[in-house]
Amino acid sequence: MSRSPQDSLHTAAFVTPAGADWLASASASPRGVQALWATAPTAPVTLPCGTAFDVISMDALFGRRVVGRLWTDGPGTGPVAAQGGRVMLFATPGTAQRLPALLGWEEWGAAAPPLLCYGRGDAVTVPPLFPPDPGPQEAAPLEDDPQEADAGKPGAPDSRAPESGTRESAPMPSPRWLVAPDVRSPWLPGPEVLLWACVRAARTAGGDLVSMAVTSAPAAFPG
Repeated sequence: MSRSPQDSLHTAAFVTPAGADWLASASASPRGVQALWATAPTAPVTLPCGTAFDVISMDALFGRRVVGRLWTDGPGTGPVAAQGGRVMLFATPGTAQRLPALLGWEEWGAAAPPLLCYGRGDAVTVPPLFPPDPGPQEAAPLEDDPQEADAGKPGAPDSRAPESGTRESAPMPSPRWLVAPDVRSPWLPGPEVLLWACVRAARTAGGDLVSMAVTSAPAAFPG
């Protein structure tokens, strides 16, 4: 039975053996990648772009809008990952070169946040086949802390401030699959499909900003 693009919506969060074969095919040494995963399935791997796939990296908020458009109004998506506060859409080879030029011709193209496009000659780090075991902070939700509740009271010590006086940054979330590869030849969106989704996501974002401005400061929009 043929597989439609919409089937991508129901892909599991874990990479299947067939999906791993597809990812490894991007490498010049697929067997080496498979051997690494056989011993360390929770290890991320850096793979070259331009042969099996290109990758379009977007700001997290805008990326969610684009993925939402593709899922609700479009043909669906191929594999999608989240890493470093960004959404990574896997696309057909050649998309990284063509998409920026197509966006440059669109009226709403300038409203889209800058995209990072990885194609031939580039490489990306893909999430592991299986996510590593979550740490204590990720495994359980934060519980109410009496000290946290008193932190805003006058004279209360700030237990969240590090003793050294320097600000500690929160740990970066681990890369993970949002739509994991599950077949050897997954359907991938091309530059035209992603252009369509980016333009509509930009229009939605622009409409939300105009709506907020009109609601909060109608005097700024005379007439």
